[in-house]
Amino acid sequence: MDKEHGDAGRKLLLTTRIPVRWGDMDAYGHLNNTLYFRFFEQARVEWIEQLGFPVRSEAESGPVIIHADCTFLIPVNYPATAEVRLYAGRPGRSSLMTWYELYVEGDERMYASGSAKVVWMHVETGKSAPLPDSVRALFPD
Repeated sequence: MDKEHGDAGRKLLLTTRIPVRWGDMDAYGHLNNTLYFRFFEQARVEWIEQLGFPVRSEAESGPVIIHADCTFLIPVNYPATAEVRLYAGRPGRSSLMTWYELYVEGDERMYASGSAKVVWMHVETGKSAPLPDSVRALFPD
């Protein structure tokens, strides 16, 4: 992982599998670059919902991302099943870094890597809110 983004102490929190659909391809027959971000988003939403926080507009507070990136290493082609691994690092007051690794099921090579800074937000005010205790508990001192 990328040391400049502060990935020390990262912890694997979730692995999910997502089928690649034929319509997900671009003109070159590769997974369209926007889908990598969608796959990372899907892993993040699954993880947050597993913690008991529904990701919906009517929630009092919830996660938003303020930065996201992706490094495309090997093109993904149809047919395939993407395996996305989600990692997170030690939380701050209202934020934590997340990292993503994308593999194709049955292949040990990493096809893409990415990161996103997640900030917990109070929906009504749009301002940051302290991370829930259940998120902090994932990283005991």
